Formats: sequence, structure tokens, C-alpha cells
Amino acid sequence: MELLTPGISGISLYVPPYRVQLHAWCEWNDQPWRKIQKVVGRSFRMRGPGQSMYTLAANAVWRLIRDYDIDPTQVGFLALGTESSTDNSAGAVIVKGMIDEALLAHGMPALARNCEVPEFKHACLGGVYGMKAALRYLATDGAGRQAIVVCADIAEYELEGSGEPTQGAGAVALLLESDARLLEVDLAGSGSDSDYRVADFRKPFARFRNQPEREDGQVQDLPVFNGRYSTSCYIDATHHAMSDMLSKRAGGPSVDFFEKVDAVFMHRPYHQMPTTGWVMAYLFALADDEDSGQDQLRGYCADAGIDAETLLAELRNPSPFPADTADLGGFTGEAFPLSRQLRQHLRGTALWATLVEDKLGLGSEAMRDLGNLYTAALPAWLASGLQQARAEGRELSDQTWLALGYGSGDAAEALPMRVVTGWQEAAALINFDSALADPVDLTEVQYLALHTGHFGEIPAAPADDEFVVDHIGTSRGPDFHDEGIEYYRYAPPSTSR
Repeated sequence: MELLTPGISGISLYVPPYRVQLHAWCEWNDQPWRKIQKVVGRSFRMRGPGQSMYTLAANAVWRLIRDYDIDPTQVGFLALGTESSTDNSAGAVIVKGMIDEALLAHGMPALARNCEVPEFKHACLGGVYGMKAALRYLATDGAGRQAIVVCADIAEYELEGSGEPTQGAGAVALLLESDARLLEVDLAGSGSDSDYRVADFRKPFARFRNQPEREDGQVQDLPVFNGRYSTSCYIDATHHAMSDMLSKRAGGPSVDFFEKVDAVFMHRPYHQMPTTGWVMAYLFALADDEDSGQDQLRGYCADAGIDAETLLAELRNPSPFPADTADLGGFTGEAFPLSRQLRQHLRGTALWATLVEDKLGLGSEAMRDLGNLYTAALPAWLASGLQQARAEGRELSDQTWLALGYGSGDAAEALPMRVVTGWQEAAALINFDSALADPVDLTEVQYLALHTGHFGEIPAAPADDEFVVDHIGTSRGPDFHDEGIEYYRYAPPSTSR
């Protein structure tokens, strides 16, 4: 009997057309373009008139079904990973309803009535949790069927705040099968971490009190966060997820994995964050290796002029954050200051090319034009890497990949993957380039209008074979109540296509 290898068999994207070029944003806000380009990226997308997180998600799923010729009746699990939901009751069933409308319009059968429709929420990790649940479904009561996980989010930040250039909007849909056609996922060898961080990145409902009215009827989901502390939380969580994964691997010290892994894909709220997390994971692994790793770390410290024993104490500190999480007063947020100095030194060494550029390079350049997609950022990078490799004729079969997901402050997941032999056929259907085609570049006035929900003269982009918000309910009864409920409409393909 042939042994099946569950994992990812297809990926499709949808991003709204409205684009903010960061070089223009820098001019509007008197910010240094060279620094923003290096640290953050080149551009980000924004939702426009008639768009919501749910329409972004449905558009990605519809492209996945269409591009991969999926039989809707075989989909038994449709999950939504998001932190931008605006309905606290329904989840992925909203997406299912939209997809069924498009299927009916094309004379196709609806998604299966016995399809599960959960929503997963844990900051930017919701999509990874959804993917793990889908693979468990396929391994148990869903054997022989298919699963779809869509990761969709709208990342908005306060004007003039530190997070403003790291905004974004979009969705990525994943097809998962018991016999993967792109990437096998080794759930048994994966690593997990969770630890409550009270004041890292949160979205309390208190933010919605007295919000100004918007033309689109949406609430503005601006997060509460503390930048440097958030970076320390990212480092700490990804480190512990990596340690858990590495503890399950047989043979050789854990630090050997950093040389053997072929490509690494991580949650990326902005361009430089994965580099920080990956290099820190390497330093932690060296510090934990008492045979040769610590000696190697001491050599780096000697070259950088850093006291090695103090750095080792920093890296091996089991509690790098204040004990009283209810009061972070006086804490700068920088939990690993010496490690930060060493990272800066390592940038100028040969190690940087093999550890960072070789491992994190695949698909990374194109991601500079997506901005922060929250749950969709990690799967989008996987899509970008696969598409780039196919376009360049690279042979990836049997390569070891690592997908490292993160949910702000509290949790991380490390998923080892293997590229499937014959991956090129399924990768050829990934629509990364076409999803980013034909952007509408915003002026400063248009950007501010979209950010505040007052669209002014911004016309809605033509809807072509996609979903839009038709209207929002206003009835308050007594016999019928739909206040605030979004109604969606499928716009069929234009006759000019």
C-alpha cells in the first residue's frame, strides 16, 4: 500500500488593486526612503470601495478552485484564518456562501453541504493553525477528501505611527490534500510555543468606542502595540518553537539544522523581521550547544568586542521579560541588547551570506511589494518562492524547507516541509505575479481618504469575476433585523475577457 504524504497542493492569491508606493509615502511624510526600503519594503495594498476581509478571502478561494480545477463536492473542510473578522458569530461559512453563488453562476455544483467551516484566530498565526487542523482532518475523518484554508487580513495602522509603512491587505488560499503535490508537511516533527504577553499586540473592542463614521460602514481595526517589545516577543516565541521542533529531530546537534535546511519562510510583518528572528534562532542554538556551539559563539563575540559570558547569560535566560507582566513600566522592550549588537557585527561577515541570503532569499524580493498581510504573509512567501524557483528553472525536489509562523506576542509554530517530486506542475498554477498585476497607485489625498473610509472621488475598481460588498444592512426590526450585516455580490467575468 502506497504511503500518502499530506501537505499543500495548490496556492492562490488575491490582493486589492489600490497600492501605496513607499517611496511616495516617504515624500508625503518626510521619511528616509533608503531606510524604509531596506527595513520595510517597496509598497503595500489597501482595501477599497466595496471590499472587506471576507471578499478578499472569497476571491482567493474562487481563484484556487478555478485555477486548480477543484471539484467543490470533494471539499470537506474550508477554514478561515484571520485577525480582521468583523462578525463575531459566523466565520468561514460567509466565504462558503459567496463561493456557492459563483459556482451556481458557472453551472457548477456547490461546495459540499457536509463541509466544515471553522474560523481560526490568533493574530498572524491563525492561518497556520487552520492548516494544521486541515491536515489532521485529512489524516482522520476527512481521508480521501480535500481541504481549503484561506488566510485573509487587512493590516491598518494609525497615521504618523511607527507601524504606518507596514500596512497591507490581501488573502492567500491553500489547497491541502492527503497526497501533496507541492509541499509535504511533517506535523509529527513540528514545534510549538505559546506564552501570554499582555501588552504586545492586541485588538481590544474598546478601540471601537466613538469611532467616526465611515462611508463603507466598516470599523477601523487599528491595533494596540509596542514596537521594540513586539520584536523581542517575536524573537522569543520563534526561538522556543524552533527549540521544540529541533528536540524532535534525530542525529547531530541542533545547530546542524541551520546548515542543512535549504530554504526558510517566516511570518514577515516587514522585510527585515524574518532576518532578525532567523539569526537569533541560530544564536540561541549555538548557546545551547555546549560541545562546539558555545565556542563558536565566543569566537563571534571576540571579533565583535562583546563579552561572551554576558551574551551567553542573555541567550540562556529562561525569563528575559519582566516577571510582572501587568506592569511593564521601565522596561525598554529590548530583551536581547547584546544579541542585537552581535547581529549587526555578523552582517559584515561571510556567515551572513550562507545563513541569511542563501536560506531566506527565495521569493523574498517579490514580497517587498505586498506589505504586511498578517495571516497571509507566510503562505504568500511560500507562493513567491515556488513561483520564482519554477521561473528560474531551479530543481527543488526533496529539498528541506522550514515554515515558521508567528502570532503576535503569544505563539509560534515551526513546520518542517519537503518539496514534492514533480512540484513544478502545481507551482505553474500559482498566480502570484498576476495577482499583483495592474495596480492603482494612490495619491496622498486618495491614500488618506481610503485610510479614513471617506472615498471621495476614488472610483471602485471594476469587479471582474470576483466578489464585492453590495450593501450593508440597516434594518432594526421588529420583524427583521440585519443592522451591520454585509451582503455580497458576485460580479461575473466581463465580456471583454
